[in-house]
Amino acid sequence: MSSHPGPAPTATPKYELATFGGGCFWCTEAVFLQMNGVEQVVSGYAGGHVADPTYQQVCTGTTGHAEVIQITFDPKVISYGKLLEIFFRTHDPTTLNRQGNDAGTQYRSVIFPHNEQQHAQAEEMIARWNASGLWPDPIVTTIESATAFYPAEDYHRNYFALHGREPYCQLVIQPKIEKARKVFSNELKLAAES
Repeated sequence: MSSHPGPAPTATPKYELATFGGGCFWCTEAVFLQMNGVEQVVSGYAGGHVADPTYQQVCTGTTGHAEVIQITFDPKVISYGKLLEIFFRTHDPTTLNRQGNDAGTQYRSVIFPHNEQQHAQAEEMIARWNASGLWPDPIVTTIESATAFYPAEDYHRNYFALHGREPYCQLVIQPKIEKARKVFSNELKLAAES
């Protein structure tokens, strides 16, 4: 029996998928859930060699998986390019296998494109950000072939909304959300509703 109940997201004619790993998936999930045009964000694991991994297995760093989010989005409302921009601006893409105190290959900065167009856009954006000098060090984000996506266990989903008062949420996730709200105020769901 699978340890990951619930269906994985699927693209439909209206929606597309984007899969990113930028450290702890609780952080990236909380940021992208706020964006207009994002229909669903599912935390999970991708890029490894073990079928149906558990959180405990992924935490060992031996399965090859990264903590990722898979986003179902409406490209007529928010582009893949804008999602990439949000991804790069809300984590540190210059630290290898680390985000803050979270260290290991499971916390690597990674993009899993779902088609050639996404792959080309990711390559172009990395080159543009490197040339911009926004970060003093080069971007280490990898672009890896899309592999099986395994949804995380239920207790990881919507973590910030359910546990926002916990110290990790206040010290790590809340600042990322505040930065995203400031930098991407026009893309927020609240902005679209007003």
